Amino acid sequence: MGRKQRNRSKPAPVTGRDRGIRLAKVTIENPDWEPAKEGVAGVPRFEQRDKNTKESAVETLFARKFLGSAQKLAADKFRELWETAGGKTSSIDYTLDRVDGGKGDPISAKLIAAQELVRLRNQIGQRGFDVLEKVCGEGMALADLTLHKRERLTVADNLRADLDDAATMWRMQTRQRGVAA
Repeated sequence: MGRKQRNRSKPAPVTGRDRGIRLAKVTIENPDWEPAKEGVAGVPRFEQRDKNTKESAVETLFARKFLGSAQKLAADKFRELWETAGGKTSSIDYTLDRVDGGKGDPISAKLIAAQELVRLRNQIGQRGFDVLEKVCGEGMALADLTLHKRERLTVADNLRADLDDAATMWRMQTRQRGVAA
C-alpha cells in the first residue's frame, strides 16, 4: 500500500504585498483611450493601477505626503535629467557611433541635460545639489545620508526647499511655500 496522497490545492499567486512591496492605487490616463473611443464600454479614459511606493526614495516620501506634487515633479525631472546626462559618469564618449537608428542625437541630449543640471546647481548651490543627486538620482534614503535624527530633519527641510526652488525654476509650481515669521 502506498502512502495516502494529500489533497493539495494550488498555492495562491504571489502578489506585491506578499513580497513586502508597498502598493498604492493611482489614477492614470489609459494609453489605449482616444477621443473617438469616448463612451465605449471597456475603454475608460482613466483607470486605477498599483504603484510601488518603495520604487525610489522620492516615491516613498511622496506616498507619505512628505513631498508635494510640484516637488515630486521636480524630483522626477531631476532624475530624468541626471540619468540622461549619464549619472555619475565623468565624461561623454564622443567616439561611440550611433547604430540604433533612433531619433535624436544622444550626445546633444546629454549635453542639454548636463547644462540644465549645471543651471540648477548654480540656483540651489553645491550642497543642495549633492543631496538632490543622492536622493533623487541615486535613490538613497534620508536615513542613509545622516546618522542623527536632528541632521536628518535638517536635510529633509533643505531637500524640500531645494525641490521648491527647482520646481519654480522649471515652472512647475505657481507659488512658493511661505516661511513662518
